[in-house]
Amino acid sequence: MNGTTKKIAFVGVMASLALVLSYLEFLIPPLFVSLPAIKMGLPNIVIIFTLYKLGTKEAIAVSFIRLLCSALLFGSFMTFLYSLAGAFLSLTLMILLKHVNIFSSIGVSVVGGITHNIGQTVVAVILLERIEIAYYLIALTVSGTVAGLCVGLIGALLLKSFQRLKL
Repeated sequence: MNGTTKKIAFVGVMASLALVLSYLEFLIPPLFVSLPAIKMGLPNIVIIFTLYKLGTKEAIAVSFIRLLCSALLFGSFMTFLYSLAGAFLSLTLMILLKHVNIFSSIGVSVVGGITHNIGQTVVAVILLERIEIAYYLIALTVSGTVAGLCVGLIGALLLKSFQRLKL
């Protein structure tokens, strides 16, 4: 199998794995009843892994495929908009931080977790025309930090485990 075929196959496997993790996360009830929409971001384990193992284009492809399939299978157009905004902002910053090489993959993941929540909150403020929603960012920043840390640690462990994998 040549390099291009391997990459395409790997992207397909990673997108499928991210979709499975999205579904598992969908099945998990919200962490706090009073704070809806707080999730761990399990699919981001796959995104971080792909970003560091294959590169930018592949991580974008995996993220977009996962977002689209998630919305079609167990979401809606609105969940797609929220997820797309969060994914776009977080992935953009994660890519930039990876390329400037200031943070480890764990730090990049934390920034991704926080900025994902910021992107979704901006969309909520615009669509609902309620600036008060921005106050929710306090709780979302804490949850994004914790989730990003957990995702980043798992991603770093996977990257270390698969260090010898040639793609």
